Amino acid sequence: MGLSLSEVVPQGDEAAVPIGQTSAQMALRDPDIRLMLRVRDDDPAAFSELVGVFQHRLVGVMHHLVGNVDEAEDLAQEVFLRVYRTRKRYRPKAKFSTWLFTIANNLAMNALRNRKRRPSVPLNVSDSGPLGPRPAEQLVQNRDAAPSSSLQHAELAARIRMALDKLNERQKVAVILNKFEDMGYAEIAEVMGLSSKAVKSLLSRARARLRDELQDYIYMDGEEAPETADSGVND
Repeated sequence: MGLSLSEVVPQGDEAAVPIGQTSAQMALRDPDIRLMLRVRDDDPAAFSELVGVFQHRLVGVMHHLVGNVDEAEDLAQEVFLRVYRTRKRYRPKAKFSTWLFTIANNLAMNALRNRKRRPSVPLNVSDSGPLGPRPAEQLVQNRDAAPSSSLQHAELAARIRMALDKLNERQKVAVILNKFEDMGYAEIAEVMGLSSKAVKSLLSRARARLRDELQDYIYMDGEEAPETADSGVND
C-alpha cells in the first residue's frame, strides 16, 4: 500500500524550501497552512493541534470510502504519519486541506485495490457514531425527523448507502468530497488529479445514477456543485 514520496511532496521539493512571498500570502489566507508551517518548524504543540482539527473529518471521509471504521482509523493515522514525516519538505501550493485529502484519497484507493480479493465488510449506515452524518444521511430531505420516524430514517439511509455503493470509485469519491467536505469542482479536481471538467462530468453522472436509484425516496440536489473560488485549479 506504499505511497511514493512524489505523491506526498511534489517533484522538486526534496529539500526544504524557505517560505517565499507566495507561500506567505497563502498562509495569510489559510490558517491550516499557518498551522502546518508551525509543524514544519517543529513547534511541539502544532502537530497535536493539526490532528485535532482534521482527525474527525479525515476518519469520516475514510470511513465513507472504505466502509470499515477500524480500517478508516488506521488509514487516517497513516495520513498523519506521512504528513509528519515529510514536514520539513512542506511548501504550500494549495489549501492545506486539499493537500491532506489528496494523500488520503491515494491511500484509500490503494487500500481498496489491495483488498479486492477479500470479502467486503458491510457498513452500518444507521449509526453515525463519532464520525458525524455520512453522505447517505446528508442526502435525506428531513434531517429533523421526530423520534417516531427514526426507523424510517435508518431504512432510507440504508437505501441511499446501497445507491452510493453502486457508483464507481471515482464517482463515489467525487460525491463524498462534495457532500461531506463541501468541496467544489476545482478542489475535488486537485485532490483526484483530474480536470474540473472531468469532475463536473463525474458528479453529473453520479447524480443521475443516484436520482434513478432514489427517485421514489428523496429529493436530490440541483445539477450544479458549488465552485471553490480560491482553489486556483483550472480545467
